[in-house]
Amino acid sequence: MKSKKKIVLAYSGGLDTSIILKWLQENYDADVICYTADVGQEIDRKKIISNAKKFGVTKIIIKDLKDVFVKDYVYPMIRGHAIYEGVYLLGTSIARPLIAKDQIRVAKKFKAYAVSHGATGKGNDQVRFELGYHYFGPKIKIIAPWRIWKLKSRTDLINYANKNNINIPKDKKGAPPFSVDDNLFHTSTEGKLLENPKNSAPEFIFQRTVAPEKAPNKASFVSINFKNGDPYGVNGKKISPAKLLEKLNQLAGKNGIGRVDLVENRFIGIKSRGVYETPGGTLLLHAHRAIESVTLDKDTMHKKDQIMPRYAELIYNGYWYSKERFKLQKIVDLKKNKVNGLVKLKLYKGNVTIVSRQTKNTAYSMKKVSFEENKTFNKNNVERFINYHKKKLRS
Repeated sequence: MKSKKKIVLAYSGGLDTSIILKWLQENYDADVICYTADVGQEIDRKKIISNAKKFGVTKIIIKDLKDVFVKDYVYPMIRGHAIYEGVYLLGTSIARPLIAKDQIRVAKKFKAYAVSHGATGKGNDQVRFELGYHYFGPKIKIIAPWRIWKLKSRTDLINYANKNNINIPKDKKGAPPFSVDDNLFHTSTEGKLLENPKNSAPEFIFQRTVAPEKAPNKASFVSINFKNGDPYGVNGKKISPAKLLEKLNQLAGKNGIGRVDLVENRFIGIKSRGVYETPGGTLLLHAHRAIESVTLDKDTMHKKDQIMPRYAELIYNGYWYSKERFKLQKIVDLKKNKVNGLVKLKLYKGNVTIVSRQTKNTAYSMKKVSFEENKTFNKNNVERFINYHKKKLRS
């Protein structure tokens, strides 16, 4: 007897992917393999397995990718100081390439002819997933339900769920939930009343951070150790990448740090409003810029700042595996071996302040910058420097 074809579905166990699972079974003569990438999101393994089994799924894979996610995706992005449109730390964008890569690995392992995802037809994630699929499995078919099925809205999905006895989760107010994505780096919340930019975000949607005004009245302090451009310890204790980010999330979150509310320009050409929480990532970005300020030369730092907008845009658009992103990453990492030391931060009611920077690197010279007279800096050279630029000004 000829075995059925296989489809690997990126499955969260939530409403959208449960509906997609049922829809795939109805419309394709294939066995569906449910694949969940654990990148640090709030995850209920028992629920994922039980929900998939309700639909007769026999192969359910949950892969722990937390350390890989932080070490090989978040850390390189932090080294590039990537911020999209001035505020967005790219929390959703950076997770999709890894999920796509590992989903294709599973598809190849089980000889699946297709992969599927739950990204909507109006969002960026469909692009990010599918560029990753193409890079690692160009011959594997992609099934994007939101672009081909007859369910055109959230209301249609809920009606379909009711018809097929699929559980519909509720938010904290007992209503159908906002659209939420989370991983170890961030949480994003979209949809419903947030779609109107005049509406303020209700406090109950925030999951990782307290309101700054409700944060402790006493400041917290944290030290982050860096080696070769990457953090490796918190308060002098060496810990794994995932544990390090988890620790910083906790410290920053309870101090109301890392909230962003923005209207962004999506890659596909529309504007959308999202509310993001990136507590630990906010600390890492501040600390990394601080340690680079005393370890890297001016030209290197300015070059990084020049390429950052394009670097961030590539990540946002799903081009993590592109030749251009690889090329820019080499520029970002050119002198990362010099970025070693310790940064101490003060956390207080939504604010991050640099308290101290410590390094053995010689890029910063106390003798040269001192207001006291010294022989290490020749002030006579300054006049020649200014005269040169006077001529250049009119050239």
